[in-house]
Amino acid sequence: EVHLVESGGGLVQAGGSLRLSCAASGFTSDEYAVGWFRRAPGKEREGISCINIRDGKTFYRDSVKGRFTISADTARNTTYLQMNSLKPEDTGVYFCAAVWSLGWVGLLEYEYDYWGQGTQVTVSS
Repeated sequence: EVHLVESGGGLVQAGGSLRLSCAASGFTSDEYAVGWFRRAPGKEREGISCINIRDGKTFYRDSVKGRFTISADTARNTTYLQMNSLKPEDTGVYFCAAVWSLGWVGLLEYEYDYWGQGTQVTVSS
């Protein structure tokens, strides 16, 4: 059974940085994808970034391009989201999600089968 556990959220001032981690267990190969999603206050959950673990291909939402970097440490089965130049509008609960996949997986919620519990990120102005 697959389990995902996020960590690394917190309170940071605008312009600051945070690194989120998503520790995965239950995957027996690297044929899966991981996505990061965000639910801002009063808004629907949206996809932020994703990575195909097997080939390292990544994708970003336009609003975080150049500021966020997704990466994976396959030895630790952990995916990271490095968030720099944070803005107040980046505030929200961040979730990681995963799915077994041999092909490309994007940023649509229905594409993912497994979800973490979420971690709160608050950016103060």
